[in-house]
Amino acid sequence: MSKSYFSPATFKFLRALARNNNREWFLAHKDDYERHVREPFLDFIGDMQAPLSKISSHYRADARKNGGSLFRIHRDTRFAHDKQPYKPWQGSRFFHERRHEIPAPSFYMHIQPGDCFAGGGIWHPESDSLKRIRAFLADNPEAWKRATRGKVFREHFNFWGDSLSRPPRGFDPEHELIDDLKRKDFAAGENFDDAFACSSELLPWVIETYKRLAPMIDYLCAAQELDF
Repeated sequence: MSKSYFSPATFKFLRALARNNNREWFLAHKDDYERHVREPFLDFIGDMQAPLSKISSHYRADARKNGGSLFRIHRDTRFAHDKQPYKPWQGSRFFHERRHEIPAPSFYMHIQPGDCFAGGGIWHPESDSLKRIRAFLADNPEAWKRATRGKVFREHFNFWGDSLSRPPRGFDPEHELIDDLKRKDFAAGENFDDAFACSSELLPWVIETYKRLAPMIDYLCAAQELDF
C-alpha cells in the first residue's frame, strides 16, 4: 500500500527557511524541521531500501539520521561567498557500497518548493574520473546510446550540468558522441511538482524513475570498474 511522506507543511517550512535563513529562526523552528522535513524524508529513505536493492544489490538507501543518505540541511560556508547557514531544500543520495573507495554514480532525490526532482549520475567528477568516463565513452558508444538515446529516456529525462565549449583534448572532434564527451557532469533526471511530492504516488514513481535511469548508472559504474 503506497503512502504519502511529505505534506504542504514540508514546503511551508522550506519557503519560510528561504526567507529567514539564519540560525536563530532555524533553532526556534527546529521541531517543524524535524516533523515536516527530516522525519518524512528518513521514512522515505527507509522504504526505498528494499526496492532499490532489486534495481542493484550494490546500492544503499541508508536511513540513519547522520552519515547516511540524507544530506545535512546545514551548508558548509567556510569557502563559500554565500554565507547563509542553511539549504532551503532537502536532498538524499542513494549510493554505491564502494563510494568511499571509488568515485561512483548515485541516485538522487531533491525536495524544494518549485524545484523537486529525481535522477542520478556523477556530478562534478574529479579529473581522473572524468578522463576515465570520457575514454570509456569513446570506446563504447553503442551501450551509451542504448542507455541514453532510447525513447523512454528521451521522454523522461534531461541531462544536467556543464559542458566544455570545445572538444576535450585528445578526443576526435568528429566522434559520434562528441556532445557527450564534452560533458563535465554525467547526470540526468526528471522534475515533479510540489503537489505530487505530497501524494502517495511519489515512492512508486521514484522507483520507476530509477529503473529507467539504471542503464545509464550501470554504464557509469562500468566506466569506473564498479559492479552494478
